Parts: sequence; structure tokens; C-alpha cells
Amino acid sequence: MLIVMKADATERDIAEVERRIAELGYRPHTMPGASRTAIGVTGNDRPVDITRFETLPGVAEAIRVTKPYKLVSLDLRPDKSVVRVGDAEIGGDELAIIAGPCAVESREQVFAVAEAVRRSGARFFRGGAFKPRTSPYAFQGLGEEGLKLLAEVREAFGLKVVTEAVDEASADLVDRYADVFQVGARNMQNFSLLKRAGRSPHPVLLKRGLSATVDEWLLAAEYVMAEGNYNVILCERGVRTFTQHTRNTLDLAAVPAVQRISHLPVVIDPSHGTGKNHMVTPLARAGVAVGADGLIIEVHNQPELALSDGAQSLTLEQYGQLVQEVRAIHEAIAHAPVG
Repeated sequence: MLIVMKADATERDIAEVERRIAELGYRPHTMPGASRTAIGVTGNDRPVDITRFETLPGVAEAIRVTKPYKLVSLDLRPDKSVVRVGDAEIGGDELAIIAGPCAVESREQVFAVAEAVRRSGARFFRGGAFKPRTSPYAFQGLGEEGLKLLAEVREAFGLKVVTEAVDEASADLVDRYADVFQVGARNMQNFSLLKRAGRSPHPVLLKRGLSATVDEWLLAAEYVMAEGNYNVILCERGVRTFTQHTRNTLDLAAVPAVQRISHLPVVIDPSHGTGKNHMVTPLARAGVAVGADGLIIEVHNQPELALSDGAQSLTLEQYGQLVQEVRAIHEAIAHAPVG
């Protein structure tokens, strides 16, 4: 159920609605908007009697929600969400660029890449300390030592750290060292990890699963938000199809599809979406053109020596050129005439 408050509803009115919801054994999720506040209700296993709320002071209307997801929906929040990470943001007017190596390998490596990322004007640095790999013999990441190197990058370059947690133990460490808690594609339906991410103090970047539909992806975000963490960023990173010319098929149609349903920001990962160095920049340009709020790009100072995903990593020079091109596209769209 969704309870829409009047524009002039007071904080006391909102608090009373929240109290009534909790009194029934349900959980209120209050979402302030530009012109109104909406309160979602979760935890009910049967329809809620809307007449309990319709006559409360400050309530404009109570609406039954028939969709499988509630909190991610535009019904709850018609205004687009902007996820703020300190003095940086994703979903606002600026194109968010999240860049860095697939895996943290050494201090020399991450500092070389971080210098290029900062020089480009990007605000976010990505790097994997825990690497869930298809082969058990592939490089699995440096663990906490990698997280410590990422924390050094934040201190030295002022970049916000985005990194993945793969289980409960790594989640605790990511909370300690990172700025954005990433849930990877292979864990999109790891429901216990999603609930743990929902209790993180940090925003959550949720990658779409390898074979997930848009509805399944949104329901994974619902798991996070149902725990009380409303700062979720969706990441389209390609799905598995029958093609052989790319590692995955980057589903650019997912961006406008999600934006028609949800208020959450959406970023594109053309690195995993293609798996091919020469395809990353063209697909990054296309992602911005279809309206993505940002990009997540794999960059390495020596891709030929990378311990993980070197084939899809850009050189520092290629990355710098990509940033110039996608920003030009973003600016052109922002200043395009309407109608």
C-alpha cells in the first residue's frame, strides 16, 4: 500500500501515519518528494484496509499497490532519486563516472590509475578487493589488503570508493573501508546479501544478473530498500545471450525501460557489457545517449598484465578520450531543445 500525504502535511501528521503503520505490525518507508511525501507500507501478507488511513490528518489518499515491487516504483516517488555520496552524486545533473581497475593488484597500480581518474574529473574510483571468479584458480583479489589500498586512494586523491562485497564477512569490511557497497551480477539474487546491503550505511550499486529480467532486477533492489536503505543505484552490465562477438549483450533498452517504472538512477557498464576493449567507448557513448545517469569503466595502467579482465580494460589514454566524448554527448543532450 502507498499513502500519499497532502502538500501541507506536517511532520506530526507524517509521524502519526508512521505510528499507525507500525502499530499494525507493518513497516513504514517515508519518501519525501519535491511537492509531497509518500509513505510505502511493507511487511503485510494480505491487503491492508485503506480506510484506516484515509481520514488521518494530512493524508491525501491511500492507494493499493498491485505491482510486485513497491519502494522502487514511481508510484511511491514520482521524482527521480539522486544518490549522494559525500559531495558527489549519482542521478543528478552531472554524468557520474566510476572508473578504475577490475581488481586491486598493487599500490603502484591503483595509484597510477587513480591519478588518471582524478585528472579526468571523475568522482568515483572502482576496484575489486574480493573477486568472485568463474574459475577457482583465477585471481580472487587481495581481500582486506586491497580495501586498505582503496582507502589510501580516497585519502590521496579525494575519490569515492566503489567496491564489491561477496558475503557477510566481506560486507563488514566493505562497510568499514568503502563509500559505495557493490552487489555484483552473480549475487543479484543472493537474498541474504541483499538484505545485508540494505543494512549498510552506504549507498548500494546493484548490478543486473547475467540472465535476469528487468522485473527480477527491480525486485532485487526492493530487497535492499525493504531493509531501509533507499540509496540504490542500478547498473546494467550486460546479459548472457547466444552471441559470440561480445562477452555479454549490453541491454541499452533497459535504461529507458527502468526509467519508465522506477525512480532509481541507472548506470551502464560497457566493460563487462562487451568484454572487448575496442567496444567499450562506442557502447559508453550509446549508454549516455539513451539517458544513463553514469558509467562504470574498467581502466588499467598495463592492461596486458592485468590479473583480471585485461581484455576489456582501457589504457589510461583511451580512458581519457572516452571521458571527453561521453561528456560532450551528455552536454548536447542536456541542452537539446524540448518538444
